[in-house]
Amino acid sequence: MTTCGLVTKEKQPVPLKSIRVEVQVKSHVATVTSTLQYVNEEERHLEALFVFPLPADAAVCHFSAKIGDQEIVSEVQDRQTARDQYDDAVSSGQQAFLLEESKESSDVFSLSVGCLSPGQNADITITYITELSVQADHSLRFCLPAVLNPRYTPAGSDAGIVSEISSCVSVPYTLTLSVHVSSPNPISKLESNCTLDPLVFLNSDHTQATGNLSSGHKFDKDVELFLYYQNTHQPTAIVEAGVTTAKPGSLMSDPVVMISLYPEFPKEVMSSLATQGEFVFVIDRSGSMGCMMHNGEGAQIRIESAKETLLLLLKSLPMGCYFNIYGFGSHFESFFPQSVVYNQDTMDQALKKVNEMTANMGGTEILQPLKHIYSQPCYPEHPRQLFVFTDGEVRNTKEVLDLVKLHVKSHRCFSFGIGEGASTALITGMAKEGSGHAQFITGSDRMQPKVMESLRFALQPAVNKISVQWKVPDGITVDTLSPPINAIFQGQRSLIYAQLKGQSSESSEGSVIVQYNLKDQPVTNQLHFCLKPTEDTGLSIHRLAARSLIRCLEQEERTGGVDVEDIKRRMVEISVEAGVSSVHTAFIAINKDNREAVKGPLIQRRVPTQGLRCMPMMAKRCAMGSMPNRPMPMMANACAKSDLHDDPLLQLISLQKASGCWELNDALARVFGKTEDELTNQKPAQVDGSVWATLLSLIWLYGYKIQQQIEWQFVAMKAASWIGSQNVVSLSQCVCDGNHLLGCQVKEETLGI
Repeated sequence: MTTCGLVTKEKQPVPLKSIRVEVQVKSHVATVTSTLQYVNEEERHLEALFVFPLPADAAVCHFSAKIGDQEIVSEVQDRQTARDQYDDAVSSGQQAFLLEESKESSDVFSLSVGCLSPGQNADITITYITELSVQADHSLRFCLPAVLNPRYTPAGSDAGIVSEISSCVSVPYTLTLSVHVSSPNPISKLESNCTLDPLVFLNSDHTQATGNLSSGHKFDKDVELFLYYQNTHQPTAIVEAGVTTAKPGSLMSDPVVMISLYPEFPKEVMSSLATQGEFVFVIDRSGSMGCMMHNGEGAQIRIESAKETLLLLLKSLPMGCYFNIYGFGSHFESFFPQSVVYNQDTMDQALKKVNEMTANMGGTEILQPLKHIYSQPCYPEHPRQLFVFTDGEVRNTKEVLDLVKLHVKSHRCFSFGIGEGASTALITGMAKEGSGHAQFITGSDRMQPKVMESLRFALQPAVNKISVQWKVPDGITVDTLSPPINAIFQGQRSLIYAQLKGQSSESSEGSVIVQYNLKDQPVTNQLHFCLKPTEDTGLSIHRLAARSLIRCLEQEERTGGVDVEDIKRRMVEISVEAGVSSVHTAFIAINKDNREAVKGPLIQRRVPTQGLRCMPMMAKRCAMGSMPNRPMPMMANACAKSDLHDDPLLQLISLQKASGCWELNDALARVFGKTEDELTNQKPAQVDGSVWATLLSLIWLYGYKIQQQIEWQFVAMKAASWIGSQNVVSLSQCVCDGNHLLGCQVKEETLGI
């Protein structure tokens, strides 16, 4: 790997000087415009190459360059044609700009800036559209990635664009960010992991507002925005008009509808969670997991946070299920040869091995452990649930996703991106292809609540026999552009894109009907919508629909469709027509009015994007080779290792038995700040010691740790169920005595016994 070309021998700075970002949010769709300012401070003509992350599901739809007062707008072309034009332009002294999506991972882009004259400025503008993800607290999350970590390449793999990612020094450029929000529902608040200026409302009903990142922000971490609406997450339909000048019958010529559904399961069905299943936990133990979660105070080592999370998961599993734990790096290993029945003995064995886990397994090769897991036979009546924890730094992302999709009928996959820079393409892709749910743990986020939310999804009854039907007037037909819906979770959004063809003089209303089976009970959700296009939506819905269709075709191509060349031709056609990126196209902009004789070779510079650990840089526009495999750098100091005894909640949970009960002993008394004699002396005579200990534990959880309930909810459910099976006499008096002993005021009905 070549060294970082950050400065000249004369210590001149790299050419990227600033980034300006404008975010326009309409409901749950964001249009993001980033302007990158380059200055060639060299004494010769310069070529720079900048690699940067974008959300995996983003539809890049605009790319332009402004040199002085002249703006050059790009066009989308076949990838090789665009590359040839760029090379020819730069070689002849013309200014040229090339934007490409990585073939290996859809969340990595490269921008080539060619032939800038000495002292010349260039403002590069990139626009993309993305859907905002729904969080557990019902907020919508927008993330501007700052970090693109070096990605491990398995031996023999072609790394492509991402092969030049490497470590570097601090970033010399600045970031400014503004956001404009408009919604049919009032805006409650806007929060961020960074400092924001106060939100300014633009009207009295609070449906429009603006906000800004506070000045002086150092782009040293992902910028996350969390948007809260009132009366949020109602089913909606947006119909967007087509382009009158587009080719008749094409995607861009017809109206497109985006359906947002938020299924609500019947309460009687959700009253009890699953008690069966095979739970397989796959933990990244590569060198990078020895890094800190973030740079702030109190940061944990990633592997230590994962170990604490495994403790919670193991204590939360239902008795009688099956489970196993895998660790992976350059190789992989499992706790048991195959999944085992969950009981006290197997739980104790697993916890002992969890405590011994370290980030010592080299690189990040996730494909082989997944192949091994999928080769294992499933247990009848125990649906397989796969939980994958990784900092998401692999280069064979699409190969991994194809494998997950191949086995989607035999499991559900829940994925977790740990730390800044986790690949959104890998994390969201595994969950999408595996009919699961994705979570990102960044900044000062605690891993445990997010993982337990996903466990709640995993324990929800599996939805099957999902079908989508359309009811529209005669003369109109509907072509669904999205992949089939494979998973539905309570409170989570499902999106459907469809093209509306034809015309009708009848009713201007249509409807979409989603039907599925839940615990063998048929459920129907129906949404009526107006076929008249919504005003002032631009072409954002069309471009998101085009992106969805292109992603489907990409996977069909990789899995060996009937006619691969025809699939590629369709992708290029849709990409060019809609003006959105794909792996087979690129944005090319050439200043044909400028042509200067270039004396001597072009200076090539890599432009850094500094993150918490390491960031991307690229210099060469020649064919790119693979980066040598190596463990990740910058292991965290051992002094940051967590200690369960520092956290009373984790200490209490560690003492719980697999059945859900606690034993009455000195260790439990210390959690409560009592002695064992104090607990024993206050125990009602007719109550067993384990029942008393378990009841006290529940009272303590509800009395002192209610704000962390999402972390211990399943631990408490097991405990309440166990007490309920013990036929306790005078339960109300026991609860009263327990409250008095622990200084709480928890009501009996709160305990769920």
